[in-house]
Formats: sequence, structure tokens, C-alpha cells
Amino acid sequence: MILHVDMDAFFASVEQRDNPGLKGKPVIVSGHSKRSVVSTASYEARKFGIHSAMPVFQAKQLCPHIIILPGNREKYVADSRRIMDILSRFSPLMEPVSIDEAYLDVHGCETLFGSPEEIGLKIKGTIFQELALSCSIGIAPVRFLAKIASDMNKPDGMTLIRQKDMENVIRDLPIHRVPGVGAQAMKQMASLQIETLWDVRHFDPDLLNRKFGKMGSRLSRLCRGIDDTPIEPRSIRKSISSETTLADDISDPAGVKKILLAHAHRVGRDLRKKNWICRHVSIKIKFSDFSQITRGRKTKTWISSSNAIFDEAGALFDKVNIQKKIRLLGVGVSNFKHKSEPVQMNLIPDDGEKIHKQWESVDAAVDSVLLKFGSDLVQKAVLTHKSGGGKNG
Repeated sequence: MILHVDMDAFFASVEQRDNPGLKGKPVIVSGHSKRSVVSTASYEARKFGIHSAMPVFQAKQLCPHIIILPGNREKYVADSRRIMDILSRFSPLMEPVSIDEAYLDVHGCETLFGSPEEIGLKIKGTIFQELALSCSIGIAPVRFLAKIASDMNKPDGMTLIRQKDMENVIRDLPIHRVPGVGAQAMKQMASLQIETLWDVRHFDPDLLNRKFGKMGSRLSRLCRGIDDTPIEPRSIRKSISSETTLADDISDPAGVKKILLAHAHRVGRDLRKKNWICRHVSIKIKFSDFSQITRGRKTKTWISSSNAIFDEAGALFDKVNIQKKIRLLGVGVSNFKHKSEPVQMNLIPDDGEKIHKQWESVDAAVDSVLLKFGSDLVQKAVLTHKSGGGKNG
């Protein structure tokens, strides 16, 4: 059996735990700008119709006395690590998929911890005892149904879908509840009159492939209860990114570069904290009409300095034909390797590589200062004059 463990309103619950005066009150974790969206809403806030990704101004309209907290990502990450450590006690096959959720394959763990239901209860009890937080757990023979089951009885719930019940669950499961089926796919579903996952069985797999691409093949399997996606223990992060929804739309290239520089430094610090180097840099741009583009490229060498990341991001931006104002900017890196692993070096390093190596030494010194005294103590002079503003992603 597969377990999906999902923390309940994680960020808001952590804040309510650490400040008893917030318990029982409608709380959201978010930024305060007019463009900010809700990151997490407490269950008291959800009673007013507030949910994640809702603009904060709408949340205020639904609940004028809503309590808005800026959040503390470092605290959430520390709690997340403790949660994942707890889960790994119950199965070596534990895959974190986000800061507040993970899958466990508990085949073969019964002799140590009991049935899947008993394991679920022990996990819930351990997390509550050690962190004073609640979670909801879904248990099913396959991965995608475990995720769906974890959402059926929130908060602090546990739902078991047995093998003999899978067909009935699939028959009644609304197609929009299937992980990965988003708004665009739902338009196609409506045109095909697909309302439940069971309805997918009525369509030829080739037609589904033409309509939905890889998702079509996946849906053909899921509608028959087949999901062979493996549980990958402690899977490495595939990317690191930072993004900002701007308080006001901008088009000034200098202002854009300033924001890209700030994100390059955030991403670079995160990269170096893990002792990683990367070989790919990307940027994300969302325009005032909500259209969105991403651009990326492989770097000439393995890099970790913030300046090197910014140089790549800036070069990518310079190639974009900007005809509309920008509402969101982001920088990301991927294709990682631990810096201790051997790297193919150029026989004759160019000037750019030499400069980046020098900046890596500077970054290392700055990182140690920031770790000791705080993230705002040292920063680029150009970043001391704020531009745009917004939220970190």
C-alpha cells in the first residue's frame, strides 16, 4: 500500500502553533502588496471561502478581519525536515514531493509497524507529539489514489481505499480531481463530455494521446487503476528558483535587470548552501495580460556564483522582444552536481570563467556573514534601493 501524507494548512498551522493567540482565528500567510496572493489559509479562514493562490484583496473582502502574516520560510523548512525524518522512520521508500507532503511505500513494513492503517495512525501521532501539527493521510494500492484519498477527510483525517473499492472510487471520481488535470485540460474534457475518470475508458487511447499528449496515455492507465509511478526516496530537487509578482507592472530594462540580480543572489545562496553547482539557468516572465514565457540555456561551465547566474539571466532577457509591461519576474537554475564531484575543466579558461571563480570566493565570504548575522546585512549596492516589490516564490 502507498501512503500520501499531507500536512494541514502547513504554514498557517505552524504560525498558530507558535502563537497561541492565533488559534481559532482566520489566518493567511502572504505578502502585503496589492498583487500578493494567499500562500496558505488556516481552516478558520477557509470557512469564508478563502483558498491558496487567491489574491489577498479578495481574501480581505471575504473576511475583513483576516489576519495576514508574512511567513517565515526558514522556520517552515526546518519543520519540514523534521517531518520527513519522522516519515523515514516508517519506510525506507519515502519520497518528499513538496515542503509539506510525501509518499511512502509501506510494503514489507507490516511486521515492524502493523497494517497500513496502523502505520498511518502512528505517523499522525508521532508528528503531533513531536511538532504539535496535524496531517491528513491517504492510503491506497496506487499512488494517485493515495493522494486523492489524503484530501477526502481534511483536516486531521485518514482515508483508506482498498483494492476492492478502487473501481467504485474511479467510477465516481470527478476528472478535475485527478492530479495533473488543469484548467486547459478541463476545456478538452468538457468538449469530450468527460466528467469522471471512469468516462475516460470510453475513448480510444490514440485519441487521448492526440488530445492530451503524454497525459492521455497516463489517463488511459489511471482510469483502469494502473499507476506504476515509483516512490523515489529522497529524490534530489530538479530546480531552484525565486520569483516576484511586482507591485506595479514595469517595462524599464534597468529595473528588470535589478530584479533579476536580486533573484540571482537568492538562487545562488540556496545553491551554495547545498554545496551544488549547476549547468542550466532560466528566466520566467509574466506580462500584464497574464501571458507567460520562459527562456533557458546551458551554461559554458558549471557555476554557483550569483554573478554568473545573473550574467546568464541577463543575457536571456536581452534576447526577449519586450512589447508589453511585465508583472512577474523569476530566475531558476537546474542540472545540479555536488561541487565535490569531478568536473571537466577548460584547458585555457576564458576571462569570464576567471571572473566567476573570483566571485565564487566573494560569495563564499558573504554567505558566511549572512549565515551568522542575517540575510539583509550584506547585499549589492544597487539592491539597497528597492524596485518593484512583491512576493518571493
